[in-house]
Amino acid sequence: MASNLRQLRDRRDSVTTTKKITRAMELIASSRVPKAQRKVRSAAPYADELKRAISAVATHSPEDHPLTRPVTDPVRSGVLVITADRGLAGAYSSNAIKAAEQLTASLKDRQEVKVYLCGRKGIQYYEFRERPVEHTWSGFSDAPSYQNAREIADRLIADFLTPADQGGLDEIHLVYTHFHSMLVQQPEVVRLLPLEVVDAPEDESSEGEEIFHEYQFEPDAASVLDNLLPLYVANRIHFVLLQSAASELANRQRAMKSATDNAEQLIETLSRQANQARQAAITQEITEIVGGSAALTDSTPEE
Repeated sequence: MASNLRQLRDRRDSVTTTKKITRAMELIASSRVPKAQRKVRSAAPYADELKRAISAVATHSPEDHPLTRPVTDPVRSGVLVITADRGLAGAYSSNAIKAAEQLTASLKDRQEVKVYLCGRKGIQYYEFRERPVEHTWSGFSDAPSYQNAREIADRLIADFLTPADQGGLDEIHLVYTHFHSMLVQQPEVVRLLPLEVVDAPEDESSEGEEIFHEYQFEPDAASVLDNLLPLYVANRIHFVLLQSAASELANRQRAMKSATDNAEQLIETLSRQANQARQAAITQEITEIVGGSAALTDSTPEE
């Protein structure tokens, strides 16, 4: 009985220590989520204006740029999967990997697929299953910088501009987790290259239409596209990295809160079991004392 009581107390102490850790991680994630949200909101206007500029140049110029040229029968596609560097973030990484697996399965029916990974969780997943990976990046999933995005963009653009018969890519897709709110983060799949340029809506004002037609390209439209399109690709990757970072922190905060709540319930259960074991031990000791006293009384000879 004493051994069982000691085990319950040791386990309760262990769970209490774990609870302190999960609670600290919950508070850290909670403090970092607002900062990640502000980064996403601050990056959105620049991304929108850059997209408008790209649409204006590509729509109102006759240039046929390689980054916007569609491929009718793609031979090889690349898939960039964005996951977390660290665990304890709930189903964040597994959901992104699952979405990437579904995309890869649908693409493999008609073309070859090369996988690019960003985040240690995705790298570990593919290494454990001994699957080929074209290139990996890690170490910045919860705080990505524009330099990280530029590094990824340069590699993807270089592979995209390489001819398909030399191992290049015809299409590049992104798999990331979109941050909608603290409660909703969903994995999404978007095509990064070739860029889809959408014409301006027909119901736009005549003033806006005149502004588009007043664009002048110096030195020429081709040079403008050569500088704008790589910039747009890097900015797009940076934006989805920020979205993924905010989603990772939100998932970690929610997972750690759930772990803390479960630890509290387990501590209460263990405390109750320990009290019951202690009371049972005390009752047994009292019973043994009373029984021993009665036995001594019965064995005492009468005078």
